[in-house]
Amino acid sequence: MIATKKESIIISIENQEFELPFLWLRDNCQCDECRITETQEKQFLLHTVPVDISPERVDKIDDNLQIKWPDGHNSIIPLSKILECGMPRYPDNKSWPNFFIPNKFAWRDFLDDVPTAINALKDLISYGVIILKAAPKVSNSLEMLSTRLGPIHETLFERIHNVSVNGHVYNVAHTSKGLPPHNDFASYKSQPSIQALHMLENECEGGESIIVDGWKVSEDLRNERPDFFKILQEFDVPFREFDEDNETFAEAPIIQCSNDGSIESFRYSNQLMQMINPKRKGVKEFYKAYHEISARIHDLKYRSTFRLNGGEVLIVASHRVLHAREPFTPNGKRHLQDAYFVYDNAANNIVLLSN
Repeated sequence: MIATKKESIIISIENQEFELPFLWLRDNCQCDECRITETQEKQFLLHTVPVDISPERVDKIDDNLQIKWPDGHNSIIPLSKILECGMPRYPDNKSWPNFFIPNKFAWRDFLDDVPTAINALKDLISYGVIILKAAPKVSNSLEMLSTRLGPIHETLFERIHNVSVNGHVYNVAHTSKGLPPHNDFASYKSQPSIQALHMLENECEGGESIIVDGWKVSEDLRNERPDFFKILQEFDVPFREFDEDNETFAEAPIIQCSNDGSIESFRYSNQLMQMINPKRKGVKEFYKAYHEISARIHDLKYRSTFRLNGGEVLIVASHRVLHAREPFTPNGKRHLQDAYFVYDNAANNIVLLSN
């Protein structure tokens, strides 16, 4: 049964009701004239029809909508396409349970076994973190992850970063000090969205790994102090990372949300945050909100602590998950390499591998 309104139709498909505007119907015609058959890309241009276009007739025939337009064009839209466009493409984000420890997947299975790769990538999208075990203790092995995570996202600093107390020291990670919760390269406007941290050797005492669910911290702040949440969503914060050869600087809010209000990015780095111009409007209010979010980030209820052993790789969705490290005693070998990837590529591989 199809009901016609002034600018749309109402139709029921599998017990779901849809209101489809006339312009939507014309724009989504699936015929060979309106789409490029080789690629299934749309080639119809909406502005070539009147904005007040109205169909002469709309019929539901078999499993398709068929629409006749005043200019003689006949559109066809499969009902399955209408249903599919409302289905989620990727797994939902999930909250961490109490005493959360990331799930572990075997390195070789992740690379070679499709069902394992799908499950691991779904876990990464749902919880923002996984660990790969039994990884090679060989430098630059992170290059091999490109088959599952897409190509490495390079930054101005090494393509694959070496983190040890004996290497190039340009931030606190290259010392034995504790490393507070942060995500890397807050100093890039387009921050890397996945980080893989590969522990090649870990013979030192201490140095346990810490992860913090920044989205949960933010959601709780929104529920309990919406005024602070709003400030952190609107106030641009300066971040800088540099060495003698490189310079990166960005100003962006700590919390960024999508149009539906869901949190899509939590940017936090105490060590990279720069001095804020005290003449800026709202500095006093920002610092109260910043004090509150900082206290929450260091609250034990939001964190997971574990030892990352040699031959393990911690992979985090870094717009959500902050990582940190306890201080360690440099009484043995400790060599970590890390590299960055693109979240979209990892999520899209779930779809590709599932086909």
